[in-house]
Amino acid sequence: MIQVALFGAGRIGRIHAGNLVRQPGVRLKYVVDVHAGAAAEVAALHGASVASVETVLADPEVKAVLIASSTDTHADLIVRAAAVGKAIFCEKPVDLTLERARAAAVAVKDVGVLCMIGFQRRYDPTFAAVRQRIAAGEIGTPELLVVTSRDPGPPPVSYIQVSGGIFKDMLIHDFDIFRWILDDEAVSVHATGSCLVDPAIGAVGDLDTAVVTIRTAKGRLCQINASRRAAYGYDQRFEVLGSAGMLQAGNHKPTEVTAYGAINVSVDKPEDFFLERYRAAYASEMAHFFEAFAHGAPLRTTVHDGLKALELAEAATVSWREQRIVQLS
Repeated sequence: MIQVALFGAGRIGRIHAGNLVRQPGVRLKYVVDVHAGAAAEVAALHGASVASVETVLADPEVKAVLIASSTDTHADLIVRAAAVGKAIFCEKPVDLTLERARAAAVAVKDVGVLCMIGFQRRYDPTFAAVRQRIAAGEIGTPELLVVTSRDPGPPPVSYIQVSGGIFKDMLIHDFDIFRWILDDEAVSVHATGSCLVDPAIGAVGDLDTAVVTIRTAKGRLCQINASRRAAYGYDQRFEVLGSAGMLQAGNHKPTEVTAYGAINVSVDKPEDFFLERYRAAYASEMAHFFEAFAHGAPLRTTVHDGLKALELAEAATVSWREQRIVQLS
């Protein structure tokens, strides 16, 4: 039985806890959260105990930790868990600063522990199918990637103030998709944006609408368009144009029913939010983590991937603030 501890009993922590306990041979032993009530609720739901960080790290029975706490705790918990030899699953981003994220990556490498970053979109069946078909040569050489990333509405301004900004909080997933789908690295980033959804977001120094253009080492191009508001639901799409064709990954809908009437033909709107859209992906990534832990299989999303996505987010932030193209070494 693999004993596991969960840091963070909020929205995403609850999702991970539910998927964790469905894995064969895995038990949630501890839940840690600064909000005692939230920790107690999740612990009671899954037969776990509420504990402190120190208790978890000192317990030799705990072989793996899931980090779903606030972003400012991620790097420290990675370093501390790695130091005592525990396998690590950590939500994105690794940290809000490159310095701390790099230190966490070094700590993981020095000890050699398993460390997976929660970029769940790589585990989405639709997105994964596109990646597999590109690798099989279906569209020849990929040349252009266009990513659409739109939330149904912005989070509270109190969250935005501590999120690190739209590029580190929201678009970091899209930066990871860019690297994964094109199997390439960026050499330049140009980002621009506006505050069109809520003036309060601009008042705290962030954007709610953004466009990022990336040029790769192989000369390929990627454009990401993002908005904190889509009146019709959670809009997550991308298309890849290649030398021999194109592949598109569309939105998921609650049902695939199409209604034909005298006035119009209609289908369901996209799923409401990321928890619904990536329900299967969250389950798949958790299964992958414990499969890798139990059998030594290579991870699909590593701390290196987390670091590279953060580097792109930082470059996009600098590009927007300084109104220039940022060259990457």
